[in-house]
Amino acid sequence: MTAAGKKGLTRRHFIVTASALFSPPISGPVLADTWPSEAQKSAWDAEVTPPFFHLETSNPWGLHPRFLPQRVEARAGLVSGDIHVDAIARYLYHVEDGGTAMRYGVAIARGNLYESGTYTIRRKVRWPHWTPTRSMIERDPELYADIADGMEPGPTNPLGSRALYLYVGNRDTSLRIHGSPYPRSIGGRASSGCVRMVNAHAIALYPLVETGVTAYLHPPEDYVSAQS
Repeated sequence: MTAAGKKGLTRRHFIVTASALFSPPISGPVLADTWPSEAQKSAWDAEVTPPFFHLETSNPWGLHPRFLPQRVEARAGLVSGDIHVDAIARYLYHVEDGGTAMRYGVAIARGNLYESGTYTIRRKVRWPHWTPTRSMIERDPELYADIADGMEPGPTNPLGSRALYLYVGNRDTSLRIHGSPYPRSIGGRASSGCVRMVNAHAIALYPLVETGVTAYLHPPEDYVSAQS
């Protein structure tokens, strides 16, 4: 075979090989499959949001009227964007510009599991995964041992529709402000440490909260009574 023939064969071989390795030009970016998809998240949002939902009046969950979201006056000097959890009244306040705050009913941790303090919200997740902490598994193995590897997102996931992750410095405390599949717990002491909200209320709050803001979890009544 001549040198020219070898050259032609080599070029032909490259063209055939390359055509097998590369697809035709594509019109948009290649995106990896993710779970849950945006379509699935939107479907879940619709599932946990009542028809004709109005933030301040919709109440298919049978909440006491005082736990429905309301706009209230905020004390002077509070920082816009911050969150305050009144553990005694079971309210979460999101401070707004102009001297107001949006108030939501919440549930807090049972017994001595509530951890008052000052935290920074460093992470936000829409329809989060959930994994019980080691202390939760040790404390209640009958509840959590079978799901020690965690739960996929969805309407039955304990973190519900949205989660705001509470940090001290760069340390994730494992405490969350989150939606819940148990709306009837609102107003009580029910969780293993986190602050629970109605899923639809958490969806409304979520886009208004910026990472980096401060969340103040104020002491519950047992702490106050012990100091009085």
